[in-house]
Amino acid sequence: MKTTYNVNEKGFYGEFGGAFVPEMLYPNVEALRQQYLTLSNEPSFQDEFKALLRDYVGRPTPLYYAKHLSEQFGAKIYLKREDLCHTGAHKINNTIGQILLAKRLGKTRIIAETGAGQHGVATATVCALMGLQCIVYMGAVDIQRQAPNVARMKMLGAEVRAAISGSKTLKDATNEAIRDWISNPEDTFYIIGSVVGPHPYPDMVARFQSVISAEIQQQLLEKENRQNPDYVIACVGGGSNAAGAFYHFLEEEKVKLIAVEAAGKGIYSGESAATSALGKMGIIHGSKTLLMQTQDGQITEPYSISAGLDYPGIGPLHAHLFQTRRAEFIAVTDKEAMQAGIALAQTEGIIPAIETAHAFAVLEQKKFRPEDIVVINLSGRGDKDLNTYTNYFDL
Repeated sequence: MKTTYNVNEKGFYGEFGGAFVPEMLYPNVEALRQQYLTLSNEPSFQDEFKALLRDYVGRPTPLYYAKHLSEQFGAKIYLKREDLCHTGAHKINNTIGQILLAKRLGKTRIIAETGAGQHGVATATVCALMGLQCIVYMGAVDIQRQAPNVARMKMLGAEVRAAISGSKTLKDATNEAIRDWISNPEDTFYIIGSVVGPHPYPDMVARFQSVISAEIQQQLLEKENRQNPDYVIACVGGGSNAAGAFYHFLEEEKVKLIAVEAAGKGIYSGESAATSALGKMGIIHGSKTLLMQTQDGQITEPYSISAGLDYPGIGPLHAHLFQTRRAEFIAVTDKEAMQAGIALAQTEGIIPAIETAHAFAVLEQKKFRPEDIVVINLSGRGDKDLNTYTNYFDL
């Protein structure tokens, strides 16, 4: 039997996935599961989705040949410029798709969780566009370290609610959002920002983000006269930008997929978010996946200098890719990521989000052949992280 990497009808990728939700949420999740494929495949939905991606988001995003990086690392290195999307990251692709679903399901109130703030900004943006109420849950720690994005959300009309439990980061913001959803199931749609949560969210988010890999194929055909690269590299927290960049290559075994996690201060330092190295099977936020946890199953607090990778689990698709060895998982420390971020700024004139910088750090760890085509998903721009960069490097 050939391994398949797409979700099955029960919402599982191999052993991972499913929908483990409280009884109060079951009708919401089930209604979404029954309708998301039908609704999102309707011609009117696709026409509106594609028009907004083109005219509002600014797609297709460029596939940029990074001349200096290519010379330095001895391969053909292309950057998929998701940082040039409206709002500054790939997150908007998914929020456009989900807001269109929410409207078709008759929902009037939108909630979201956010870590780095990019998903919160993208959700606030589409709510403003569609005239819907928006509440974004964000860890109190992340509110401090991602202040520019908090200001943007408020300017867009969203209410930002601080999560003050646990590590006060992404996990805790997600907990608060789920509590809200349980309390307001009738009128509320939860726009999840990554390929996490109960089925159908991981599959739905991956499908909306798959525009990234579809464009990579088309653009490589124009530039290199071939559809498939040799490598696709992307950072992984929950993993939506990686899922989008990998999507059309999942069954193309010759395309090597590299998922880059945050090692924080070192994989085994006790301050890390390297789930593939440290995690074991568990359930978080409605999904069975790899999860950092203690011997008795308590969730371990993750750590990363990047708010968007500061999550104790990974999406079930990525857990499956790790278990089947379809993707290689590499963990990158804060120091390595920060050095890669400033190197990209000073060699290609692009300041990446710190999340994205983790993907670039892999270039120092892998050996490539001169003919290799390497695509790095440049998932977000670094405006939101300027304070962290300037403090780190004493600029």
